[in-house]
Amino acid sequence: MKPKVAVLFGFGINCDYETKAVFDLVGGEATRIHLNRFVLDEQNLDDFDILAVPGGFSFGDHLGSGRLLGNRMRFALRQQLERFVDAGKPIIGICNGFQALVKTGLLPGPESTTTPDFIQRGSLTLNNSGKYEDRWVTLEFDPNSPCIWTKGITRMACPVRHGEGKFVLPSPEDFDRLETNHQLVVRYVDPTSTVGQGRTDSPLPYPISPNGSMRNVAGICDSTGLIFGLMPHPEAVYARWLHPDHARGTAPKVASETIEGWEGEGLQIFRNAIEYVRTRHG
Repeated sequence: MKPKVAVLFGFGINCDYETKAVFDLVGGEATRIHLNRFVLDEQNLDDFDILAVPGGFSFGDHLGSGRLLGNRMRFALRQQLERFVDAGKPIIGICNGFQALVKTGLLPGPESTTTPDFIQRGSLTLNNSGKYEDRWVTLEFDPNSPCIWTKGITRMACPVRHGEGKFVLPSPEDFDRLETNHQLVVRYVDPTSTVGQGRTDSPLPYPISPNGSMRNVAGICDSTGLIFGLMPHPEAVYARWLHPDHARGTAPKVASETIEGWEGEGLQIFRNAIEYVRTRHG
């Protein structure tokens, strides 16, 4: 089977073509769908297996990154999203999509139930640098996370491009709870650190952490591991030659190369979701 992927576009979302392409590359059947088609009941999320909210500048970020898109989803798609989540279907938000999922309340989500309550519990705010950051960073993933999107991934070089990527929660106890549940899925790490041992709670200097995110968090999941959001752009490193060190011959190599040796590190995130849906449907 080819899992059906709904890739949102419209209102300033601008990474929808790349996001559709990576799902298609790993065996999905992705369709770009304007948000309003769901709002007006011309399409229904029930007909899809995966939902992707790509990056961009939805509604111009005029009231804060992802704020208006998050509200549009929270109020106009509330019932569709609730059914989608309750059906155990994966959702990913990348960059502006991550901001929207946090402000929709789907991330990090409630503690005591898997059904979304659409309460915002955190935010992504202005970078400590005070400016838009467009650079490559090094990411490391929690191997014990329930996140279905990141299985088998330890470290990745990935680009970021955002002005509001600093992940914040109200208290240290909120971070402790998410860390205990292994929901702090991916963090910025020092590229010179030992692979598998780079994650730390201590603030990393700029630009290793490009935004000053609390506990160096780059992405989180909900308690089920099905809803995942991250600020970096894994769809932008689907091929090895997209890495800035490719021509020097020093770009990171992918341990398991399945597409003629050219595959980049980011593609595995999308393959994981496609394989999850296939396995679930037998």
